Formats: sequence, C-alpha cells, structure tokens
Amino acid sequence: MTGAAPVAGTNHGLVDIAVIGGGINGAGIARDAAGRGLKVLLCEKDDFAEGTSSRSGKLIHGGLRYLEYYEFRLVREALIEREVLLASAPHIIWPMRFVLPHSPEQRPAWLVRTGLLLYDHLGGRKQLPASRSLDLSQAPEGAPLHQEFRRGFEYSDCWVDDSRLVILNLIDAAQNGARILPRTRAVRARRDGEVWLLEMQGHDGTAQTVRSRALVNAAGPWVQDVIQGVAGLNSAQSVRLVKGSHIVVPKFWAGPQAYLLQNADRRVIFVNPYENDLALIGTTDIPYQGRAEDVAIGADETDYLLQVLRRYFRTPPQPSEIVHAFSGVRPLYDDNADNPSAVTRDYVFEVDGAEGAPPLLSIFGGKITTYRRLAEQAMQRLAPWFPKLSSAWTANRPLPGGDLGGSFDDFSNGLARDYPDLPRTLIQHYARLYGTLARELLGPARTSVDLGHHFGGDFYEREAAYLREMEWARRSADFLDRRTKHGLHLTPAQRHAFENYL
Repeated sequence: MTGAAPVAGTNHGLVDIAVIGGGINGAGIARDAAGRGLKVLLCEKDDFAEGTSSRSGKLIHGGLRYLEYYEFRLVREALIEREVLLASAPHIIWPMRFVLPHSPEQRPAWLVRTGLLLYDHLGGRKQLPASRSLDLSQAPEGAPLHQEFRRGFEYSDCWVDDSRLVILNLIDAAQNGARILPRTRAVRARRDGEVWLLEMQGHDGTAQTVRSRALVNAAGPWVQDVIQGVAGLNSAQSVRLVKGSHIVVPKFWAGPQAYLLQNADRRVIFVNPYENDLALIGTTDIPYQGRAEDVAIGADETDYLLQVLRRYFRTPPQPSEIVHAFSGVRPLYDDNADNPSAVTRDYVFEVDGAEGAPPLLSIFGGKITTYRRLAEQAMQRLAPWFPKLSSAWTANRPLPGGDLGGSFDDFSNGLARDYPDLPRTLIQHYARLYGTLARELLGPARTSVDLGHHFGGDFYEREAAYLREMEWARRSADFLDRRTKHGLHLTPAQRHAFENYL
C-alpha cells in the first residue's frame, strides 16, 4: 500500500470526517456529512467511480428478483429510494418499462404476477406506472421475440447514469466545503489521541496528511485492505467478491422498452436501451478471487449472455457485433450463501472505536440504489462522536443540475429554444448529463464554432474544459468513459486524437 517514496506535500489540518473511497457510498457520505456542516475530506486512489460504481447495470431499482430470497426490507428501502432519487436527479435518472416474457420452465405465471403486485405496492410507488400483463402475440413489445413467448408482464424501474451520480454527489459535497482528492491513496492511518492521523500519497508521489475525528472506510472491494493494510486492524466481517459483466451491442429491437429475461439457471438478464442506438446486456454473477483492479469479462460470460439472447430473440446480436464490454467486482457482504446470485445486496456497518477513541466506520456491501439511505445511516452510526450533528437533509434536495422546475422534456425544449443554433442532439446530450448546469457549461456559446475543437460525435473542446475544471477529469477515460460516454461514439482514431490533445 506504500507505493513510491513520498515527496514533500500538504498538511490538511483537522477535519471531522475523512472518507476513504470515491465510489457511490463514499461520495454519498461526503455529501451528507458536508451538508450537515462537518469538515470533510475524501480521498480516492484512482479516478472517482473507476471501480464498481461505473460498472453497474445502471439501474435504480428495487431488485425484483430479491423477493425470491425474502429480502423484503431491502426491496422496500430500495423502492422508496427509487422515488427519492428520481425526484432529485431527473436529468440522469429516468423511468424505464421492462418487459418480462413468461418462461413457465423457470417460474409459474401466478408467482411472477404476485411478485409484481408486491413490487408495485411495497415501496409506496407514486411516480411510476403499475405493472400489467401483456399478450405478446399482439403487443408490439412481443414482435422481436420468438413466437413461443406469447404471454408476458411489464413493470417499471429507473435508469441511472451511475458514474455521473457519483460525480454529482461529489460536486455537492465540494460546494458544501468538502475537500475532494482524486488519485490520492490512503497509505497509513493510526490513532493519535482523540483523532486519526491519515497519511495519503498522490499519484505523483506527493505526501498529504490530515487529522480527522472520524475515519470512514468506503473502499468497496478494497474495504479489508483499508482495515488491515492501512489502519492495521482486524475485522469480524468480510466481503464476497462477485464479478458481473456486461456487453454493449447495437440496439436490435424497436421501441423504448427494456427486457428482463429469465434464464434456465434461474438468473435474470437485463436487455436495456443504451445511448440511444445501443443496448446494454447483463449481468453475470461469478465468484471472483483475483485483484479487483484486474477484473475483465471472460469468453464464457460473453457466450452465456449471447445464449440467453438467442433463446428469446428472433434476430439476436452476433459476437462480431459487440462494440464494448466491461466487468465490475461487487463487494457483497458475505452472508455465507452458497449461490452468488443469492448473496445479500444489503449493507452492514462495522464501527471500531471504544468510548473516547476516534471511530473507524467500515461499510460492507450495498447497492447503488440505496446509497443515499446508507449515507444517512452511516451518519447515525457516527452521531455519538458528533453530539451536535444536525438532522438528515438529502431526501428532499436535488442533486446539482436536478432542479429542472418541471419535466425533463420541458427543460430540454427550453434549452433548445435558448440555443437555437446548436444541434438538437447536442442539446439533448447537455441536458441529460448536466441538467440546469448545462447553461453554465455553454456560457456565451451560441453555435458549434463557439464550442471549440470538435473531437467527434457530440464532444467539443468546451465540454472537455468544463469537465477538467469542474469535475476533476484528467485522463482520457475520465472524460470519455466515466464523466460521459463519448468514447462509445468516437472512432479509434478520434479517441487517439483526444488522448494526444490531453
């Protein structure tokens, strides 16, 4: 964990909370704590959301299949959070309808319908339409499916741009005074009286230190590395690493709907519209033993996903049509379940710190949908060390850019009226990624020429400058793969030219 020898660096003085980990849980906790008036520092060893939080299925959902494992509390919490998050960030989160072709070999129709009715009502659904049955032999949603799938169901969940959700939380944290340090590794932490002394090291070797009244370990797959390797402690809890992989192909059906496919092994596969003309397909569930940094999709996983598509669709994509693939490691709380798909998606906190000693709060497990509620509960666990802690606040506050003042379509149309000489696809891109901050990005620009050098697709120099100045982007993948998805729409030559530009 030590890396190269440090060079002279920065002493950040005393903070209330130092957060290790710049994924969704760390970002959410930093935002929550900073908004309560606490002094916060967050460090992340790589780019923000570079690990699990940019490699999810990109859904805000209750987890329909978790009902089979009797995870009613988790599903209810997730469904409640689905409503909260949809209201807080309608530019990066939006409703999506999922078609579930009935496969009687896996689950009887009455069981699926009962599960959907429970899903409709468990979380106090307000904004999304209810589930319904479909005659796939007549409904347009059945057109791309094999003729044998004549009965189906449809229900609602939400899409999310996962890595942007992380960034928006960090922007809000910074606006509330938090110090945000990307590419800064936690090297060593030790208790020094009533505070932690946390030593950090930047990618350039610069040493940084901070004294903190509390330490939060939100390192995801690396949570035990921080406990043992950084803090020198032991833990009774553990995480179970499960690999989930996705492929991206050209969209091969008409309509805005997504599909949820039941497989013979009782797993489910999502087939979702992605980036307008693409489809995102996943995920697998495979136990993983290697370094989280080295995770990659295997040929067996690709074959598995394509085989499920062939079972349901008349004209499924071919292996040669895969334009992108990615794999992530989910740090699930180890509940000793035999089946990786049955491992709980719930989260567990562990607090190391007797009375009078500064606490280390470590987070095991969790899912992107419940990150905000996780952050609230993390603050509750730290409340004994902060007796003057103010009340929770994030449930009714929009994330940056989310204060649209109406529907997303109305906002997007208004932005188009204000910038009539910009292409509508470009306006839609800015509206989706930045919401009301799009006007801050565009500034006085009125035509494409005003946006500077054109890198390809909808990517211009003005946006690159904004991402660098306002969103901590430094390397090519920060810009093209996480802050945006421009990388999916650039040719290899265009991508190389942007790397040269940086």
